[in-house]
Amino acid sequence: MRNRQGGRARALVVGILLAGSTGAALAGDHPGGAAAHHWGYEGAEGPNQWGSLGFPACSTGKSQSPIDLQPATEEAAEPIPFDYKPAPVSVVNNGHTIQFTMPGTSSITLGGKKFTLAQFHFHSGSEHTLKGRAFPMEVHLVHKAEDGELAVVGVFLTTGEGNSGGAGGAANATLDTVFGALPGKAGLTLTSEATIDPAALLPAERTYYKYKGSLTTPPCSEGVNWFVMATPMTISTRQLLHYTSVFMNNARPPQPLNGRTLSLAK
Repeated sequence: MRNRQGGRARALVVGILLAGSTGAALAGDHPGGAAAHHWGYEGAEGPNQWGSLGFPACSTGKSQSPIDLQPATEEAAEPIPFDYKPAPVSVVNNGHTIQFTMPGTSSITLGGKKFTLAQFHFHSGSEHTLKGRAFPMEVHLVHKAEDGELAVVGVFLTTGEGNSGGAGGAANATLDTVFGALPGKAGLTLTSEATIDPAALLPAERTYYKYKGSLTTPPCSEGVNWFVMATPMTISTRQLLHYTSVFMNNARPPQPLNGRTLSLAK
């Protein structure tokens, strides 16, 4: 992505959201997030304090996300039917992540119910862990049904051996486009004239973990359907450093499973 500045024709139009409108339009990193109280990832505003900052579910909820993905019950399951289409996106730094809002043309169908891809965003490092292992980054593709129910697909991103169609540490071409211009300040929005194919953010191997959880950001609302791909995608060190130059740490630590069912769908 490129910037349009001084009237020169480039791929992105840069605009600053008016103070006070940022929270209303993009409250949190997932649909249903909240911005009534300031929160963050460190110190007195960090994850351990979210409950006392006005988001009680973050500390009292019993079905919180993320989690460590072990142990899991293996089960035979149909692949997730992804119906993803390339589309333009708008990009915003909402103060907690870089969020890419989709126009509603991509979806998944679960149990006969359609969930439209609303947005995707990134965390550094990964929020979920795999048998205790954290990855450099994680992308969350957030889907919403007409009744408001959420389904989030998580994909680990690693600079080691992965499954992006290239050698370990190879750059992901779509992420080159996605990370080509990251708004470095909260409230900065970029509107893309280029198209992004969200399917390029998925590994070729679609085995996944599934469980019932929550938003990983305040207000930590529960009832979210989680599907985390078992195989990571590969990115380059350059791409990782590009994102972490804006957000070095925006990951909530894993939460207790509390007896929930965690399945590995093959």
